[in-house]
Amino acid sequence: MSRTNVRKVRRLIQGNEAVVEGALAAGCRFFAGYPITPASEIAELFAERMPQVGGVFIQMEDEIASLGAVLGASLAGAKAMTATSGPGFSLMQENLGFGCIAEIPCVIVNVMRAGPSTGLPTSPAQGDVLQARWGTHGDHPIIVLAASSVWDCFTLTVEAFNLSEKYRVPVILLSDAIVAHTRETIELPDPGTLKIVDRVKPTMPPEWYIPYQDNPTGVPPMAAFGDGYRYHVTGLIHDVRGFPTQRVDEITSFMSRLFRKITQGFQEIFITSGFMLEDAEYAVIAYGSVARAAKRAIREARDRGIKAGLLQLITLFPFPKRTVQGVLSKSKGVLVPEMNLGQISREVKRVNECMTKVYKLNRIDGQGIKPQEILAAILQMWEELK
Repeated sequence: MSRTNVRKVRRLIQGNEAVVEGALAAGCRFFAGYPITPASEIAELFAERMPQVGGVFIQMEDEIASLGAVLGASLAGAKAMTATSGPGFSLMQENLGFGCIAEIPCVIVNVMRAGPSTGLPTSPAQGDVLQARWGTHGDHPIIVLAASSVWDCFTLTVEAFNLSEKYRVPVILLSDAIVAHTRETIELPDPGTLKIVDRVKPTMPPEWYIPYQDNPTGVPPMAAFGDGYRYHVTGLIHDVRGFPTQRVDEITSFMSRLFRKITQGFQEIFITSGFMLEDAEYAVIAYGSVARAAKRAIREARDRGIKAGLLQLITLFPFPKRTVQGVLSKSKGVLVPEMNLGQISREVKRVNECMTKVYKLNRIDGQGIKPQEILAAILQMWEELK
């Protein structure tokens, strides 16, 4: 059957289900996790779907072991992921650091809920944003994406795997309790039409393989354990053969390469979406489920004659500085609504450089930010700056 005649599948599914569908479409064949609200549906569905595609599902004893198993599966050549929420994400931070320094591709989905600690287990929040960037200790590169819809949950899970495989880095996909449990009808594409990226494997004989040798991309080919390539994997800073080193030149070269491979890919990694920004005089910068509410508020502001627009951040880290600065430079005022006390607004203010005035709108009570609240904040900003 020709691809043009393939019938596309329309399904009414929730965000967590779309994550599973996206992961399977991307080639994920290993999932290890531990149940936690509001992410549990991801593990439950993987338990059903993985055997159907020849993959492996394991419920581990906790989140520490879950990410450890994922890293091991990835080293063995599998595309692997886990999913959790705030408390479980905290437990994963040490193994996340190991994944960063050993350059092990994997995907971690964090369905955010209100915290800290046990917090409000069934309520939405966006309090894990800076933890996603800086939760594990030390300087390290990381890629963090944020989904705002069921369709995002599908496409960004695919993209998370692609970026992880291409750059040999853990990728974190942030969702929240609203996005995770929202049901929308989406059209699942034919898997053959998706862009799928696989890690680069070595082409040289095993005896010639240097596992962490630099190259123009900064991303060394990755051999799978069991394929005849033997090399050392450690959480210590290591030389090009994977063995611990104290040599200053090797340490500097290694750490610089970790960051260079990401900076060289900025144009591909930065993902944003603009809505009515072309002639906007006032802008909203939002992400996740709050960006959904912001779109409605922008439409209502336009109905009142206010030229407002939305910049939705899909890539949160590395922070898309130039795109944000472009919006800041053209706006009389910018509003940053978040379900925290201002984690991304800090980043916006950091790159603002006095170009415009930045306003905040925050909720930390386990309730989503409604369109009416964003509209009221836009009107207040407009009254002050007109």
